[in-house]
Amino acid sequence: MEGPELPVQAEMVELVPNGKHAAALGTTTIPSLPGDRFDENQCGAEMEEFLPHGSEKKQTHFTDFEGKTSFGMSVFNLSNAIMGSGILGLAYAMANTGIILFLFLLTAVALLSSYSIHLLLKSSGIVGIRAYEQLGFRAFGTPGKLAAAIAITLQNIGAMSSYLYIVKSEVPLVIQTFLNLEEKTTDWYLNGNYLVILVSVTVILPLALMKQLGYLGYASGFSLSCMVFFLISVIYKKFQIPCPLPEQGGNITSGINVTLGSEHWDGPAAPLPPEVGACTPSFFTLNSQTAYTIPIMAFAFVCHPEVLPIYTELKDPSKKKMQCISNISITVMYLMYFLAALFGYLTFYGRVESELLHTYSRVDPFDVLILCVRVAVLTAVTLTVPIVLFPVRRAIQQMLFQGKNFSWIRHVAIAVILLTFINLLVIFAPSILGIFGLIGATSAPCLIFIFPAIFYIRIMPKDKEPLRSTPKILAACFALLGVLFMIMSLSFIITDWATGGGRSGGSH
Repeated sequence: MEGPELPVQAEMVELVPNGKHAAALGTTTIPSLPGDRFDENQCGAEMEEFLPHGSEKKQTHFTDFEGKTSFGMSVFNLSNAIMGSGILGLAYAMANTGIILFLFLLTAVALLSSYSIHLLLKSSGIVGIRAYEQLGFRAFGTPGKLAAAIAITLQNIGAMSSYLYIVKSEVPLVIQTFLNLEEKTTDWYLNGNYLVILVSVTVILPLALMKQLGYLGYASGFSLSCMVFFLISVIYKKFQIPCPLPEQGGNITSGINVTLGSEHWDGPAAPLPPEVGACTPSFFTLNSQTAYTIPIMAFAFVCHPEVLPIYTELKDPSKKKMQCISNISITVMYLMYFLAALFGYLTFYGRVESELLHTYSRVDPFDVLILCVRVAVLTAVTLTVPIVLFPVRRAIQQMLFQGKNFSWIRHVAIAVILLTFINLLVIFAPSILGIFGLIGATSAPCLIFIFPAIFYIRIMPKDKEPLRSTPKILAACFALLGVLFMIMSLSFIITDWATGGGRSGGSH
């Protein structure tokens, strides 16, 4: 999908370092400075980096430091950024679309996400900038930069709040089950408020203080291994649980809250009567819930705020290499999403709930395997928070401290303030998380569909690709698709609020 590269001379005019460039970006035209790192030799190295001798020259590309993150670690980080706890709700989505329609939607969204990342990488390659906010600046000036930074900040704060809410809600239940307690006590180790603070201070904060995102590769790899364990357990349980399910009285689980992006689905789905759900898979389903699954599917692969930071820290970076990392990450998550949804659905059929693990509790609330799976999912969700925090800190620095040298004090302070703010939200104002669902339905389509497309249209020179050229027409259609998804998501959320429901999905 790559177009022909710009001539070296044309690319040199647009190149701007991503570190100390406040002065350069202060004017509309960017002069070629004598001391600029992006001289002709460096451009030549960038153009020839696919050749065997390209790696012999140690050059810094785009940034003040040379990227040191390996290909594999970058795949781990991006895959971890893609995978939110929304994977727990995909079986419910399949129950309301059917296997064939679900597979079609998932495939379409995976291809669209890959195309969106292609637009981002192509735009960054043209202007030599690997910061989402600065792409916005180059396309639309300060309003574009602020729009991108605000969208990233709100989207990722909403996601982090959702993840920590899951920690607050689920960890006490897991501990209670481990201790075989019939009733919840008032002990501190069963208090979600204390536990979420403990997890934030002992696990999330130390990881969030890493200087570079690449250092989180091992944590991301472990997080993904936890979700692989979840997937294997779902497949195993398909062959262990009978159909139809044995009827059990009482509500075994407490309130369900699953993050499907920045929006929450609260409460279990009403179980279908035995004759309706039966034990026969549906290949194509249209019902009142089908429309709600479309936004969930549309935002299943949101990772765009993390793409450019990961690209920045990549060792021997190139657009082709980063696109390959993105494609591998999306493919891996595509397979995990589909298998988890398929086997979760084939276990419970029409009786699957909006949070898959809670459905297993109907069979055996003290199942050791499912308890271990819950711990694994909680671990994965916890280790995702630092990955999501990095782009927010970067966006804040782009808005408030652009052009300043790296400062450990500022680096630590922003992380501490962000985590403190999110913990306060989760502890004292959990009801406000619904507002983040509304924000997420606005920011996610912007980050995934609209911004990459319109930035590309504005940044790509008209003499290279006229406005009516095929790539720009496709980009414009892509932006319109994002607007459509935004309208759908907002209308579903507002309808749910008006009717007192809680079904509409968000982004992750």
